Amino acid sequence: MTGLLPGHPVQRLRERCLIARCGRIRRSATYDLRMARKKSPAHVCEPSEGLTDSGQRVLRQFRQVFNAVKTHFQRVERKAGIGGAQLWALSIVRDHPGRGVNALAAAMDIKQSTTSNLVKGLIERGLIAAERSGPDRRAVQLFVLPPARRVLQRAPGPLSGVLPDALAKLDPQALGRLERDLAALIEALGADQRAATKPLADM
Repeated sequence: MTGLLPGHPVQRLRERCLIARCGRIRRSATYDLRMARKKSPAHVCEPSEGLTDSGQRVLRQFRQVFNAVKTHFQRVERKAGIGGAQLWALSIVRDHPGRGVNALAAAMDIKQSTTSNLVKGLIERGLIAAERSGPDRRAVQLFVLPPARRVLQRAPGPLSGVLPDALAKLDPQALGRLERDLAALIEALGADQRAATKPLADM
């Protein structure tokens, strides 16, 4: 029986059984794949590796914050024609005419060198003037020019940016908790401390 010739009735029966068995295996595999796809729809996002459910929710919150900041700066550039940091500096000079570069840097909590670059760009655009009209002739005083007022009128608010504005609305207890929690996150990131005085719009 082991050496049956091709075409023998028994040999043909074995071949038909083998074909039928392979067909059942293929159909079963197709069914299992189809059911697996139904159980795992493509639109369901798997959690990032190593993140708990809480960590995933916090990550989504950071995405919302970053998107809000980015969207605001894009609107500022589109409507006002200048960057978000320049707009904030311009609004401070308008509200405090005669303020110097150092005072402007302190108000924006950024480096003096960064502020000088912002002021230089605004002077080149014809939006502010730098004068030495005070008692100390070495000190530069800043004043807005008429075109700056038109820029400020068409710029979307808040002029300081959405994040500083939102932080100003939080109560002291909420700010204290946020500061402590962010300090722990910054330490875990190993973030560069020098970035703390860099304008958000320049990041």
